[in-house]
Amino acid sequence: MNPYQLFYWPGLQGRGEFVRLALVEGGIDYVDVVRRPEAEGGGVPSLIRLLREPSGLPPLAPPILVAGDLVLAQVANILLYLGKRHGLAPGDEAGLHHANQLQLTVTDLVAEIHDTHHPIASGEAYEAQRVEAKRRAAHFTGARLGKYLGYFERVLEGSQGRGCTYIFGDSPSYVDTSLFQIMMGLEYAFPRAFSRVAPDMPRLRALRDAIAARPRIAAYLGSSARLAFNETGIFRRYPELDEA
Repeated sequence: MNPYQLFYWPGLQGRGEFVRLALVEGGIDYVDVVRRPEAEGGGVPSLIRLLREPSGLPPLAPPILVAGDLVLAQVANILLYLGKRHGLAPGDEAGLHHANQLQLTVTDLVAEIHDTHHPIASGEAYEAQRVEAKRRAAHFTGARLGKYLGYFERVLEGSQGRGCTYIFGDSPSYVDTSLFQIMMGLEYAFPRAFSRVAPDMPRLRALRDAIAARPRIAAYLGSSARLAFNETGIFRRYPELDEA
């Protein structure tokens, strides 16, 4: 089978990073198409062409995974597909749905994180909604951050109670790699708020460290393929949005 083709905006991790981490952990061959030069069929034009494809079921937005004739969008949907085919999710039907359930909860959290800096309109600059963003971020760091991380901490507690090293067993699932990205991103974007809640999340911190130490992940994190967090992605460090 030809390598998967991943399409995502260049220059930022964004939602595409959740897919990349799963591909890397699974040792799955893929091409990050948009990062290739336009002369080699890459660049933003390659993504625009795919979004404007008149036939089939065109996706609304990236990330997009192309597997032969199959074109998939939405992070949770892509990961469900990869998880089932590459051992990154439980093999039974109930387990597959439970993994998807957790990933959809990650999706909800990602949306709330994004809305801390763009609570009014995604298409407007942060500076145009700074007042609203400060109010939204205060609610997120004060109430929602601990609620979400506390939930995933309880999930890990239950998994460990069943003798699992990771959420579903002794090897990571795509949910584990997604939680790694969440922990890394939150620590970058909200260092003060994160330091407040982190002591109450020992299992999540241990999971973060365990995923970072996985051989393929560690090699990826040390490579140029892993872009740095920056203020164009989901996780943005605006000190005024972090709690005092």
